[in-house]
Amino acid sequence: MDPSQPSGSSADASASSSSSSAVENLAAGMAAMSLQDRFELLRGIGEECIQEDELMNLLQKKPVPICYDGFEPSGRMHIAQGIVKTINVNKMVRAGCKVKIWIADWFAQLNNKMGGDIKKIQTVGRYMIEIWRAAGMNLDGVEFLWSSEEINKRANEYWPLVMDIARKNNIKRIMRCCQIMGRNDSDELTAAQIFYPCMQCADIFFLKADICQLGMDQRKVNMLAREYCDDIKRRNKPIILSHHMLPGFKEGQEKMSKSDPSSAIFMEDDEAQVNLKIKQAFCPPNIVDGNPCLEYIKYIVFPWFETFEVVRKEENGGNKTFANMNELIADYESGALHPADVKPALAKAINQILQNYKVKTEDTSSSPQAS
Repeated sequence: MDPSQPSGSSADASASSSSSSAVENLAAGMAAMSLQDRFELLRGIGEECIQEDELMNLLQKKPVPICYDGFEPSGRMHIAQGIVKTINVNKMVRAGCKVKIWIADWFAQLNNKMGGDIKKIQTVGRYMIEIWRAAGMNLDGVEFLWSSEEINKRANEYWPLVMDIARKNNIKRIMRCCQIMGRNDSDELTAAQIFYPCMQCADIFFLKADICQLGMDQRKVNMLAREYCDDIKRRNKPIILSHHMLPGFKEGQEKMSKSDPSSAIFMEDDEAQVNLKIKQAFCPPNIVDGNPCLEYIKYIVFPWFETFEVVRKEENGGNKTFANMNELIADYESGALHPADVKPALAKAINQILQNYKVKTEDTSSSPQAS
């Protein structure tokens, strides 16, 4: 079943059979890994895990845990959403998890993305699925679910849950979650946007998620879900596995911004655009903290290639292949590795990743199945 298409009765039956096979494959893959290996693979995804003992207990007791991730279809896809998400999802699948990716089309409409035009939002959603497919996301362990479809199917289950969460929280607590929409506490919000956190909190329970694997910027609403468990005396709380947010390329830019194209690499950027953005990026000599170029290497290049190759003249130290981030940091802090060495090597690695993705995209677009 093509996840980018609306489901029908025959497709549902096919999806059910496919889902059963996928679960069996996940269980088989999981059996080849030790419990500790699975834990470390999942824990490595998160900058923060709440709580580690709960994660270990879950892996011991549940053969195929459900991981939840979600996204608003809202325009261009930057490399963190395209490549880092692919890396993280593939790790979750390898660890024996089933990953439910919530295509939050109604949420994008509530947040006035694409001017609130649901058809445009859904077109962007389908586009993003195809990017992940081309980027190498292991879709055998992934289920894409459209919020508009799933909520309509089980409205009698969803809306009472949303209302109960809303009843148990005051406006001040909900407003603290506004960051999840890319908004600040001081922003003037519509009533729809204030309702948004209650719905996202409900999604976690609606999807029967064991693990919330979202970015650090979504932490507050995930914590709201754990607090709600206390309110309803629920013992098993969703585990929060929050991944690191890649910064923008400019000094002090904590997060990539789609509204600032120079702040990030986008999946459709060509070689010249990648080279220029990295050339202009903030990359202070000897300084690791807050250095976006080094963060790209740590969270994209090493997970993708497992090494980082620097090509330079002999008088500048000669070529060197770094096997891990600690080795690279030691050279960078000492001055043995200079920004002038890092930037071209990083640009080359990112272009290789994007070129591989673009070749697969071209192959898909020329395939009869893509029509």
